[in-house]
Amino acid sequence: MALDITVHTHEDTPQTYRKKPVEVQAIKWTGKNFDAVKEFAGDNVALDGDELVIKTLEDGSKGQAKHVATIGDFVIRGVAGEFYFCKPKIFKDTYEPVENA
Repeated sequence: MALDITVHTHEDTPQTYRKKPVEVQAIKWTGKNFDAVKEFAGDNVALDGDELVIKTLEDGSKGQAKHVATIGDFVIRGVAGEFYFCKPKIFKDTYEPVENA
């Protein structure tokens, strides 16, 4: 059975979407916990001086973009195994702890 990934949209006008309920794993970047972040995200994160840099899906095949976390940002592993940053306010408004995870 083929997976239907069609998104029904009106391509010329913005539409409203609701985020599907998914569970993700995340770790807060404190500026002092690089080893824990590195253990979580592997080669997807690196220090560049005192900046935490992450490889994301948006970087393109040549890694053209540089995504830098601010202290307090959350590093998230998404549903496809990708990593990205999220600002604390957005994280709080979007996610809640999962009990017994």
